[in-house]
Amino acid sequence: MTELAGLTFPLILAAPSGAGKTTIARELRERRGDVVFSVSATTRSPRPGERDGVDYHFVDAAEFRRMIGAGELIEWAEVHGNLYGTPLRNVHDAVARREYLLLDIDVQGARQLRGKLPQAVFVFVLPPSGLVLSERLAGRGSEEVEVRRRRLANARDEIREAAYFDYAIVNDHLAHAVDEVERILLAETRRVSRIPGLEAGIARMCGEIDGYLGTSQGQHG
Repeated sequence: MTELAGLTFPLILAAPSGAGKTTIARELRERRGDVVFSVSATTRSPRPGERDGVDYHFVDAAEFRRMIGAGELIEWAEVHGNLYGTPLRNVHDAVARREYLLLDIDVQGARQLRGKLPQAVFVFVLPPSGLVLSERLAGRGSEEVEVRRRRLANARDEIREAAYFDYAIVNDHLAHAVDEVERILLAETRRVSRIPGLEAGIARMCGEIDGYLGTSQGQHG
């Protein structure tokens, strides 16, 4: 048994706005060919350069509502008047291809997924400090002061959700944060419950040892 072939699983990154989870997700995707982004469905119009099925699955409101009713979305939310959701088929397709489906979603979406994807691994990305996060959000000069204050208040409430995740990392240095997420991925792949061939492999290994012991006893008998 030279290799332990573990099952792949969805890897969910969530964080308050400004913590850098999207950058971590992109870096991890660049680093590993077996990590794929989950392509969300949305009712918003494509932006210049966006491609259907690559950036998003672009659907109208009626089709999105049909997907909800048919149970085809494992989570969905309305954001700024548009609907966004994660198709269940993304999970099935990634597992069939032995890939890790990476979901870069907000805390609200992660909350919806906890009971629906028991095989998933949930990672919360924290900023180095509340002050750093405040300065990052304040640095977005294109927003009104009241909008920035609302974003920061929401971020504070979202940070309190970290205790309900499987893992929490601090994004104080990008490369180090990506390393930590990759180590989590590798460790979870070696979890015994994710290795379907482990018992058969152990039985075979023990049989080989028994065979050697029997041969050895015969040589010394």
